[in-house]
Amino acid sequence: MDTSVILKWLQETYQCPIIAFAANLGQEENLDEIEDKALQTGAVKVYLDDLVEEFVGDYVFPALRANAIYESQYLLGTSLARPLIAKRQVEIARQEEATAVSHGATGKGNDQVRFELSYQALAPELKIIAPWRLWPFRSRSDLVEYARRHGIAVPVTPEKPYSIDQNLLHTSYEGGILEDPWAEPPAGMFLLTKAPEDALDQPQYLEIDFEAGNPVAVDGVRFTPAPLLAHLNRLGGEHAIGRVDLVENRYVGMKSRGVYETPGGTILRVAHLAVESITLDREVMHLRDSLVPRYAELVYYGYWFSPEMRVLQKLIDETQVEVTGTARLKLYKGNVMVVGRKAEKSLYRPELATFEEGEAYQQSDATGFIRLNALRLKIRALLNRW
Repeated sequence: MDTSVILKWLQETYQCPIIAFAANLGQEENLDEIEDKALQTGAVKVYLDDLVEEFVGDYVFPALRANAIYESQYLLGTSLARPLIAKRQVEIARQEEATAVSHGATGKGNDQVRFELSYQALAPELKIIAPWRLWPFRSRSDLVEYARRHGIAVPVTPEKPYSIDQNLLHTSYEGGILEDPWAEPPAGMFLLTKAPEDALDQPQYLEIDFEAGNPVAVDGVRFTPAPLLAHLNRLGGEHAIGRVDLVENRYVGMKSRGVYETPGGTILRVAHLAVESITLDREVMHLRDSLVPRYAELVYYGYWFSPEMRVLQKLIDETQVEVTGTARLKLYKGNVMVVGRKAEKSLYRPELATFEEGEAYQQSDATGFIRLNALRLKIRALLNRW
C-alpha cells in the first residue's frame, strides 16, 4: 500500500515522470499485477528484476557464514534485503539518468536508515525523497483513505490489520493488532509455517553439506543458493520451524514488536554451527563469536556497504575456509536437533576425547596445567588471609 500511494503522491507533488521498481526477492507476489498497478497509478516505466539468486548467494549466505543473529533471535530477513534493493535502485537511477530516488519506509522504522545509508554509500549525488517524512499523512489509515480517493487498490483490510514483508529468507509481520506485545498473533496469520500442534507427527531426518561455510547440498542433492533455501523453507514449514515473536530494539531508539517466520534460515544456522563445531579452531571460533553481535548490528542498522563491514566480512570468510562437512538434523514439531556431524578435516579426535584409556593423552599432564592456571587465584586467596 505504502509504495502505491507514494507513486501517486510523488507524481502530484513533483510533477515529474516516475519510474517504478520492484525487486523479486522470493516473495509470493504476482509481478505482472504489480507492473499493471504501477502503470495504472502513473509510472512511466516499470522495472521488475529477479534478484533472488543474488539475494541468497551474496547477502543471505555471507550472513550465514557469520552466524549472524540480532538480539539472539532475529535472523535479519528484512535487514539483508534492503541493501540489495537499494543497490539495484541506484543502478536503475543512473541508467535512466534520474536525479532522485525514493523509498516507502516510514519515519519511525529501520528501513529508512538502511535504504538511505546504502544510497549515500553508492551514489551520493542522488537526491533522496522520503515521503513519510514529508507528506501530511500521519498513519496508514490516512493512506488507505488517500488510496480510496485515487482509486488505488490496497491489500490492508480489517481482517488483516498488520503489515507483511516477505522474501525468500523470511516473512515478517508488524503493526496493527501486533503492537500489543501481550497479544498472541492470530493463528491464521502465518504464511510459511504450520503451528507445532498441526505439524507432521513423524520426525524427518536430513543431511546438509557445506563447503567453505556455504550450504551446497541437501540429502546428497546439490542446489544453487536460492533453490536450496526454498527447499528447506518447505521442509521447515511442514515441521513448524522458524517462528519468532520478539520485541526488538530499533536503530532509531524505540522498541518494536515483530513476528517472523524463517524456516530454512533457522535450519541452515543450526546445521552450520554443527559443522563448525568440528572444523573450527577453538580460539578462531571464540574470536568470531565475539564479533557476531557487531556484525548483526551492522546489518540491522544498515551499514552493509560500510568499510567496517567489508573488513569484518573478509575476516569472517577467512574463518570459513575449512568449514566443509555435513550436518545431520532431525526436524520435529518446531525443533531442529543436531543428531550427527562429520568432516574430512575434522578437529574432533576420538582417541583424544574418549574416556577409555589411551596413549594419545596423558591425564597426569593436567596436574601442572591446572596448577599454573590456578596460581593467580591461589595468590589472591592467600593475600585475603593476610
